[in-house]
Amino acid sequence: MAKRRRLEPAKPDGGQQGLETKGYVNGWAGVRRRHAPIADVAEDAAGQAAFEEVAGALQSAREEGRLIQRIPLDEIRRDHLLRDRITLDEEDMAALEASIAARGQQTPVELVTLPEGGYGLISGLRRVEALRRLGQGTVLALVRAPEGSEAAYLAMVEENEIRANLSFFERARVAAEAAGIGVYPSAQAAVQALFGHASASKRSKILSFVTLHEALGSSLRFPEAIPEKLGLALVKAIDTVPAFGVRLRDSLRKTPADDPAGERAALERALARAQSKNADKPVTSGPRGEEVAHGLFLEAARGRVVLRGDGLDGQLVEDLRRWLAERGV
Repeated sequence: MAKRRRLEPAKPDGGQQGLETKGYVNGWAGVRRRHAPIADVAEDAAGQAAFEEVAGALQSAREEGRLIQRIPLDEIRRDHLLRDRITLDEEDMAALEASIAARGQQTPVELVTLPEGGYGLISGLRRVEALRRLGQGTVLALVRAPEGSEAAYLAMVEENEIRANLSFFERARVAAEAAGIGVYPSAQAAVQALFGHASASKRSKILSFVTLHEALGSSLRFPEAIPEKLGLALVKAIDTVPAFGVRLRDSLRKTPADDPAGERAALERALARAQSKNADKPVTSGPRGEEVAHGLFLEAARGRVVLRGDGLDGQLVEDLRRWLAERGV
């Protein structure tokens, strides 16, 4: 009878076994690494692609001025542009400060990176001032990259045309000053560029207030308080008798007003005296036709159109020629 062999139970720890050498004919190869399945490789590639897409989108948003950033207030130059807003109404500022204190800054300001470092303020003067008064150190901002000064001025004007009730004088002032420093070739070009969305009638009134700014601007303390009707009447008087503007400017400098009401009363008195003197003079016929723009009159009848006035210059004639050629007239 064959002798039975007794089987030993398996040891949990695997026991002590000798080194297996049959699989190592060519020497020790180290621990084999398990290759990642195709699904893992695809997942890693997709994750990397998604990360790069997000990073690219953030970079594009930053470069195009669409990324809201937190900028230190002391790095912002508020005088980067000549502001169209002459004064800050304290009642409005108090309301804005209360709103920001309660709800935080809801709308970012617009800045531009300056070559010498820091940022120039394009729009959002009231928000920057309110945050400064509240003791805040930073402001939420969109850092734009305007294509030159024209784009920066246009951005500022568009912001305040929507958010603020700018007076005709404030609109005229920024147009005149922008033209004066060479951003635009003339005040008329500045008005056309900055307020191109406005009606022709409104642009004509802004141009009229440019005349008022040039005649009295430095002597007025509260020009933003001049109502439309009074301003246009003053311009008419200055155009009729240029010496009136000189006398009025000197008078305002000698006796400056203490408040908007006092300055308005002084302007109304001077205008009444000028109109009284002009009423005694014989009436002379002015340019015929409809005044379609400041200093430009149009007369159309019997298949003929006539433009006349001081506003008719070589550039306008050239623009008309080009426009007629494009229409094929």
